[in-house]
Amino acid sequence: MNTLDLLIGGHSCSARASATFEHTNPLSGKTVSCIAAASVSDAQAAAEAAVRAFPAWSATGPGEKRAKLLKAAEIMEARQADFIERMVDETGATPGWAGFNVMVAANILREAASLTTQVNGEVIPSNVPDNLAMGVRVPCGVVVGIAPWNAPIILGTRAIATPLACGNTVILKASEQCPATHHLIGEVLIEAGLGDGIVNVVTNAPPKAAEVVEALIEHQAVRRINFTGSTQVGRIIAEKAARHLKPVLLELGGKAPFVVLDDADLDAAVEAAAFGAFFNQGQICMSTERLIVMDAVADAFVDKLARKAQTLRAGDPRGEGNALGTLINRESGEKLNALLDDAQQHGARIACGGQAEGVIMQPTVVDGVTKAMRLYGEESFGPVVALMRVKDEEEALRVANDSEYGLSAAVFSRDTARAMQFAQRIESGICHINAPTVHDEPQMPFGGVKSSGYGRFGGKAGIEEFTNLRWMTLQLGPRHYPI
Repeated sequence: MNTLDLLIGGHSCSARASATFEHTNPLSGKTVSCIAAASVSDAQAAAEAAVRAFPAWSATGPGEKRAKLLKAAEIMEARQADFIERMVDETGATPGWAGFNVMVAANILREAASLTTQVNGEVIPSNVPDNLAMGVRVPCGVVVGIAPWNAPIILGTRAIATPLACGNTVILKASEQCPATHHLIGEVLIEAGLGDGIVNVVTNAPPKAAEVVEALIEHQAVRRINFTGSTQVGRIIAEKAARHLKPVLLELGGKAPFVVLDDADLDAAVEAAAFGAFFNQGQICMSTERLIVMDAVADAFVDKLARKAQTLRAGDPRGEGNALGTLINRESGEKLNALLDDAQQHGARIACGGQAEGVIMQPTVVDGVTKAMRLYGEESFGPVVALMRVKDEEEALRVANDSEYGLSAAVFSRDTARAMQFAQRIESGICHINAPTVHDEPQMPFGGVKSSGYGRFGGKAGIEEFTNLRWMTLQLGPRHYPI
């Protein structure tokens, strides 16, 4: 197994003192990644390489930017097998989920390519005679993207694609749980011609994460930070960035509500709920974590969902017949088991599934969850879904909004007007009617409210996040001055 170096200034380079760290496969415990372990000085070197590359890249025409991003998409698809191998080995994901990651990430690059000519300004009427006033969007500088392990190719690419399209140079701070997977994103972009500091990738050992991130945030050249991950870590990053007056885009935790009204198509709702709750072992920020079901249909819904869940088997992601893979680590399984124990102690019923065994956990439905249970409010981030029974719409709405999180949500009803009125009152950045909570497309404004973060990835919303809006004027004729 080869050691992967840092990618700084368009070149591979060893970390200071040739430091490395290893990452193991969650199921086998076998070492699958050996990669450079960056220090603070390495992080600073990446920032300095990015700032050196900024003048030329920011001045590059939109057509050339587009061509390189499109080429990167082609290379990414051509290296699909490499991406799948690294992601499955590092995270325990299924090959299907890894392949889906490649497909979406390539489309993120294509969407970013389309945005290079959409960085628009405007002419603004001025009260000054013969004054042409304009709002002009310009690149902001060096952007740091910090991406997680759960959808590493999608989220690693998303962290840097739109910033690049807007003319910024970037540093991808790779996750400690999938360093080789994130490293490959950098390899692809550099191969596509975005080298010489335009794209940099920093990998670090877990104990060094905090100081490496802090070094990147506080570096004078860094102008924007985006982070996808837990609310706990996002809050720390936001606080550190605030001390340096640097804007942050945060996409954080979720506890997505999935509301089933009494007139819902239960078969359709069950299919969507199972997908949203258990896809990638429930390790998605948009995962359905709270099923809020009206009493009139709750018994039937639970029965149907339990039968559906029992058809989805978790195990070795490369094993035949396993629709689901593994948890990211044993600590995740231990947390999930503690949540289940607590729920049962307070009167909840396990409708199907049960305790994690190491990193393997079967899809689990917990019926009768109440506010007294940890599972009611804590993000589980695993294949466990909590079902709350409610008597009417108003109680359903109250429970749906009774969460610190507000990322994604879903409402099921045959009456679309009723569903739309209900959806408009849910406190979330995203809401789907008669569709699952798990849904993302590169052109959509993606992000949350409350403790799920702020700012938006995707499409033109991303342009606003990764550019500065400047006011510029051109005096076209004589101007009168009062003194």
